[in-house]
Amino acid sequence: MKRTLQVLAVLAVLVAGYFWVVLNWSYSVGERAGWLQKLSQKGWLCKTWEGELIMVAVPGSMPEKFYFTVHDDKLAQSINRSMGKRVFLSYEEKVGLPTSCFGDTRHFVTGVTLVDEVAPATGAAVVAPAPAASAVSPAPTPGR
Repeated sequence: MKRTLQVLAVLAVLVAGYFWVVLNWSYSVGERAGWLQKLSQKGWLCKTWEGELIMVAVPGSMPEKFYFTVHDDKLAQSINRSMGKRVFLSYEEKVGLPTSCFGDTRHFVTGVTLVDEVAPATGAAVVAPAPAASAVSPAPTPGR
């Protein structure tokens, strides 16, 4: 009986250590910019905020969706107030979480910044429209 309790205690410490490492270590850290499209609270037992950010690299191109999870309710409310606006989302990517109880995605948002205006993409060329054709015919050249 004593041996079984020792084995269970060791297993509990290993599982707790695994969760501590996975929750405190980030596979990647970054930012994404785009327009907030969706944020909703989901889950049967473990409620998490799940959202979508629409990213467009070049106007007219097919948008890409960035799916993310938010754990902090205050941050979720801040994101919710920015719905439909262009924002920067700071996130951490967590790998190895065993259940969806921690969230539906691997990308956990840690901050949001509202963007006031859209800057042109690097290397983008702005083409001025061609001048309208004149209704007046050109003057005849002398000597012809």
